[in-house]
Amino acid sequence: MAARESMNVQELSGPPRASGAVKGYIKNCIHDTYHFLFDNCDEVYRRDFENTTGVEKINTTTTDTTNNDHPPQQTNPPSADTETVGPSLKSLLFWQKLMCLLNCVIIEDCKRYSLVLNQFPSELNVGQNSADTLWKLLSADLKEHLEEHARIPAEKREVKSTAYMTLHFKVKGFYDQSVKAVVPESKNQTPDYPTWFEPFVMQWLNENDDVSMEYLHNALEKDRQTGFQQTSEHCLFSSSVVDVFTLLNQWDGVIKQLDLNDPIVINKYMQRFSVTISQVLLGYANTIRRTFENYGGQDRVCSILMNNIQQLRLNLEKLYELMGGNNLDEESRMMLNELQKQLSDVLDELSAMFVKSIESTIRQCIEEVYKQLQNIKGSNMTGGGQKGQDSVVVTKPLFEYLNQRLTVFANQCEKTVLKRLLKELWKAVIIDLEKVIVLPPFSDSKHLLTIPSAKIEDAYRLLSGELGRDNDRLLTQKQCQVLDRGLEDLKEFFHASGQGLKRNYLEKTQELQSLKYALSLYTQTTDSLIKTFVKTEKEQDRPAQEESFGEVSIQVDLFTHPGSGEHKVTVKVVAANGLKWRTSGIFRPYVELTMCGPHLSDKRRRHSTKSKNNTWIPKYNETFHFMLGNEEEPDCYELNVSVKDYCFAREDRLIGMNVIKLSTVVEQGSWSSWVPLGSRVNFDDTGLTILKILSHRTNDELAREFVQLKSARRHKEEV
Repeated sequence: MAARESMNVQELSGPPRASGAVKGYIKNCIHDTYHFLFDNCDEVYRRDFENTTGVEKINTTTTDTTNNDHPPQQTNPPSADTETVGPSLKSLLFWQKLMCLLNCVIIEDCKRYSLVLNQFPSELNVGQNSADTLWKLLSADLKEHLEEHARIPAEKREVKSTAYMTLHFKVKGFYDQSVKAVVPESKNQTPDYPTWFEPFVMQWLNENDDVSMEYLHNALEKDRQTGFQQTSEHCLFSSSVVDVFTLLNQWDGVIKQLDLNDPIVINKYMQRFSVTISQVLLGYANTIRRTFENYGGQDRVCSILMNNIQQLRLNLEKLYELMGGNNLDEESRMMLNELQKQLSDVLDELSAMFVKSIESTIRQCIEEVYKQLQNIKGSNMTGGGQKGQDSVVVTKPLFEYLNQRLTVFANQCEKTVLKRLLKELWKAVIIDLEKVIVLPPFSDSKHLLTIPSAKIEDAYRLLSGELGRDNDRLLTQKQCQVLDRGLEDLKEFFHASGQGLKRNYLEKTQELQSLKYALSLYTQTTDSLIKTFVKTEKEQDRPAQEESFGEVSIQVDLFTHPGSGEHKVTVKVVAANGLKWRTSGIFRPYVELTMCGPHLSDKRRRHSTKSKNNTWIPKYNETFHFMLGNEEEPDCYELNVSVKDYCFAREDRLIGMNVIKLSTVVEQGSWSSWVPLGSRVNFDDTGLTILKILSHRTNDELAREFVQLKSARRHKEEV
């Protein structure tokens, strides 16, 4: 009756099950046990584990399953004589001690009480309840305490990052052995403790940057002191590469040992670790790049340093796969792929630096080739057999040197390094062949822009060689033919029966294309070269668009005779405006018109207006006629417009110039506009090549006139 009344009061439908009552009692006992151990952790730990046997017991019950070879993991329990009282912001030993005690409780509950309290096997397992409850209680307290640590800035924390990492591994070991292995439900659950440690793992990763860079510098210094020796007979790189990646692989191993299942946390760690990898490897590469020139002439050392960069690339690829490869998050993949590209660029740069160190010898060999080429007399074409014999004799000095160098490269360099050296060597040889034999020694139009502007002839003199080289370096058609055959032999040499560079690569290199184009232009007529210049130079007016020194009003009319097909161009110079010029004497501006194109050697090509006295807005209204003939279409011609200051008894001064393409007149038959005046005309590499070739033709009036016209620049003003 009393029991029934009790049920009514509790509003229960039936008497409580015995298993439920036992379960509640056990849960209360576990709670009480946890709080007792938490409150008396240090005292209980000293009492139960102060002797050797106790410590050995803890060792066997708390050792985690990770590889002990990698820092900063600490598998041993905290020392029994270490003084810590409760949770602290200065130490984490309390939590290690507490987990040792909780682990012992769980073991005892599993081995002893689970066997005794087994009356309800399907409803109650003391060991599982103990592990689950103690983990939840520990999780709540530890999470709260770590959040308190995380609120302290990393630089002000009194606990070292390695201590946080050690605790991380301890928690992992506790969870794996005492929770996951005991509680069936936990096997399919992802624990959240890794997120508690995220700030401290990031702190550790950040600190690894300085540790890694110091380790890197020590490894390189040790390598330097030993003379960059090979690590073994079969390895063509030195020990610093191995040392650096030993450390990076250790860091990767530590992250792997955390055994994280949270993809978000994993991505954050890998992104930060990728930053460390980039910093270390780029630091290594940049150090080699800065000091590489110091080892000029030491082929063995230079080869090993280049091999080292290549080995960095290979080891990076392996580390990339260990980190997850294509399964890595996008940011990490992009960072490491960009790093691989940067290392590749450094290797290319070192290869170019090495070839540059021997470029003077290459040029000497090519000078010898030129001397041999001068022995090829005559201008008539030769047969294939004779051409081949002449080519062998001419290129012999170059091939002897190249064969010597490539034998050294093949023995000392990794295959990839060898290929890159071959590419740089190929470029250097082809460029020097063009500079030394085919064209004048300077290589770009920047030289032309530094020509003194006092006299227009100075530009022609520089192009024609009076300031740079002898005028007799004009190749005959026969010499061009022999040199072209030499290029074919050179391609076969660098191809090396498939062991070297691919034929397709060699043929498509910009350097070879430039040289072949120069050779093809070399034997063309002056008319053909001028036509090519007119057709290819599309931006001659760029200087006038960038800075104008006045403008000229020009009207152009084009007429083609319906019967003969001859073209006639009528040009009216109306006026000039806003001329920018200062002079101490009388200012006499006039406009000079020059028609450029093929088949004009027997026709009048130049007209000039009358000069006007002391006016910067002169009016001319003068008309001139140019006859072009019928051999070419009008778009093969252009009209050069120059404004000059007439000076008696001295050279006229150029104020500004521009170009009118007749292709702009063809469509409508008539064209008029204000033409801005620039300091010069603009031309690209093709135009410069043509001017160089024409500059050799000192006896050709048309060529000389064209070079003078295109190389002219605005004179300096008289203040």
